Parts: sequence; C-alpha cells; structure tokens
Amino acid sequence: MTADSPTQHTPDPVAATPAPRTEEERQAGRVEAWSIGWMILALVVWGWFAFLLLADYGPDYGDRPLCPGPLVGPVSEDTRCEDDAMRQWPALMGVLALAVITTVTAAATTVYAKVLFRLARRGGPGVTPQD
Repeated sequence: MTADSPTQHTPDPVAATPAPRTEEERQAGRVEAWSIGWMILALVVWGWFAFLLLADYGPDYGDRPLCPGPLVGPVSEDTRCEDDAMRQWPALMGVLALAVITTVTAAATTVYAKVLFRLARRGGPGVTPQD
C-alpha cells in the first residue's frame, strides 16, 4: 500500500505577475493620492485651530505669556491681548470653516476613490453584474 502524499505545486512565475493596471485603476490611484493629501491638509488645519484656541499668547508676564488661550482661561482685560487678530472669535470661526471644508473634501475624495476602485474591479460602469 502506498500512502497518498500531497503533490507540491510550484507557482507559475508567469501567472504570478500582476496584470497591468487599467485606466480606471490608475485614475482611482490618483484620486486616492489626492484624498491622502486632503486628509493631511485637514489635520494641519485642525491642529492650527486647536493651537489658536488652547495656546497662551502675548508678551511674557513672569514665567508665562500674559494672555490665556480663548478656551483655556478667563478673558484678559489687558489691551495687549486684543492686538492679536487671529485669537479673536471671527478669525477663529474662519479657521474652523477652513478645517470643516478640508475635512469634507477629504472624506468626499476618499469615498470617490473607493467607488472608483470597486468600479475598476467590477469591469467598469457599463458591465452588469452576473447572478
């Protein structure tokens, strides 16, 4: 009696090479690269917004700046604190608007890239699914 031994299957090097990317896959890759760029930009703008809200500013008063950040402490009555226009609420709302716009754009391009990748794998928009 002979024991059945599993046969060793060596992969075919020709079959192992990936197929060239289609135009749809290249376009999806470009959109994905743009979405990563928008995500990085959104993170930078959110970081800038957080810094403007939380960091102390103004001339040094002892061991720390004179003016606390808008969300950190009580509003200082010193006129030197009012000189920084970026720490006033209208400018902060403008930075918040920029952060929201970049975040929405990053999310939209990410979703669009995922849809393009799925369409490219499926065969394009003109192909109907087979049951």
